[in-house]
Amino acid sequence: MTESFHRSGEYQNPYEGQQAPVNPEWPPPPAHAPAHAPHPKKRRRGPVALLAAVAIVAAAIGGGTAYGIQELTGNDTVASSSTSTNVVPSSQKGTVSGVAKAVSPSIVEISADSNAGSSTGSGVIITSDGEIVTNNHVVSGASQIKVTTSDGTSYSAKVVGTDSKKDLALIKLENASGLKAATLGDSAGLQVGDQVVAIGSPEGLSGTVTSGIISALDRDVTVPTQEDQGQGRQWGQGQGQGDQWPFEFGGREFNGDTGSDTTTYKALQTDASLNPGNSGGALIDMNGNIIGINSAMYSPTSQASSSSDAGSVGLGFAIPINTVKADLAKLRAGSTD
Repeated sequence: MTESFHRSGEYQNPYEGQQAPVNPEWPPPPAHAPAHAPHPKKRRRGPVALLAAVAIVAAAIGGGTAYGIQELTGNDTVASSSTSTNVVPSSQKGTVSGVAKAVSPSIVEISADSNAGSSTGSGVIITSDGEIVTNNHVVSGASQIKVTTSDGTSYSAKVVGTDSKKDLALIKLENASGLKAATLGDSAGLQVGDQVVAIGSPEGLSGTVTSGIISALDRDVTVPTQEDQGQGRQWGQGQGQGDQWPFEFGGREFNGDTGSDTTTYKALQTDASLNPGNSGGALIDMNGNIIGINSAMYSPTSQASSSSDAGSVGLGFAIPINTVKADLAKLRAGSTD
C-alpha cells in the first residue's frame, strides 16, 4: 500500500520522507520474530493482482471494442454491443427524440417488385458500405429491389442471403459507401417494461417514429415461408390487395391465412405502434441500440373488411437482435433457406 485513509478524511502517505519498501507485506511482520515461528505461507499476490489489472483494463475498453474493430478491419464488420452502448448523446439520453435523431440515418425504406406485385418494407443498415438486414418476407421472390435512405438517396440492391425459417434476409446496396451503420445491441438483457422506439416506413411514410415498451418476451410467433404467400401480403400496399402480413399465435391466425408451410420463432412483443411498412425496421432501446427487427403485427382488418379499419392495436412482434447476429454469417455466405 502506498497510502492510508484517516477518519478525518485526509490521506497520509506512511512512507513520506523515506523510500517505500518494494512489495511490502501487509500487515508488516513483527520486528523480532519468535525463534521457532513457522515460516509464513507465500502469498500469491502477484498473479492475482495481474489478473485483476487485466480484467479492469478489459472492462474499461469493452465499450469501444466494436467500434475499434470496425475501424481497423474495414466496412464489413458490424458494429455490435454485448452490453448497452450509448449511441444517443448524453444530453438526449433516454429520450425518444434523441433515439430518433441518432438512429434514423441507419433505417431505410425498401420497395420490392415481383411478378406477384410490389410491396414496401423497412431495413436496418449494418455496415457503411450498404449491408442491410430486413425480413425475408419483405424481399421474398423480388426481381427488383429499390432502397431509399433517410436523406432521400436511392440505391438498387441485391439479395445476399435469406433465412425463411427466421424470416430474415440480408441485402446489399450497389455502389454505396459512407453510410451510417446501426449498433446491434443485446436482446438477452431485455425485461418486460423496458422502453423502446420503433422506426420504419409504415404505408410508405419513411422515417416514422413510434415508442412504447417491451410487453412480453419469448412469444412463439408463426409466419409463412412460401414466397407466393409472402409477396403481396408484405406489410405494405401490394397493388390494391392491401393484405397484412399473416402470422399465427396461440393457435389462432391473424391478418390472413398462414398456409401450410410455416416457421415459428421466439419474438419480442411490444406495444409500440407498428403498421404496414414497418416490417424489417428497427426496434431500439433508449440508448440507441437495435434490439429487434420488427416482423409482425396484429390488425383487426381482414380480407372482407375495409382497409380503413386496419391499424395498430398495440400488438407488435420483433425478431430479437441476438437471433439476427447468430444468423449473420449464414446470410453473408449466401444462404437461400
